[in-house]
Amino acid sequence: QDVPVYGDTLENLSRFDERVILPFNSLGTLAMSRNVDDPNSADTQFFWLLKENDLTPSGTNVLDGRFSVFGYVVENAAALRDLKVGDVIESVRILDGMKNFEDPGR
Repeated sequence: QDVPVYGDTLENLSRFDERVILPFNSLGTLAMSRNVDDPNSADTQFFWLLKENDLTPSGTNVLDGRFSVFGYVVENAAALRDLKVGDVIESVRILDGMKNFEDPGR
């Protein structure tokens, strides 16, 4: 199903075997952090996957469908290793998929 899921996880919806559109599969994957027990607890914290994911390819990663992936770093991914707690994201440019940032249920 090619529609965004809001307020739940694919696992909770018994859709854990579905292929996600934006999987956790490479260095520089950008996702939103949340309390593992509350799908609606995400707010302002994001995280990057800081390693290549050779052992768990797309569709088999335990993070797929549980956390929202927003995109991937497409240039200078090596700079991610220099980030420290407290660093501030000053700007972000969305190249494609803006329609997925709007909750149609609201």
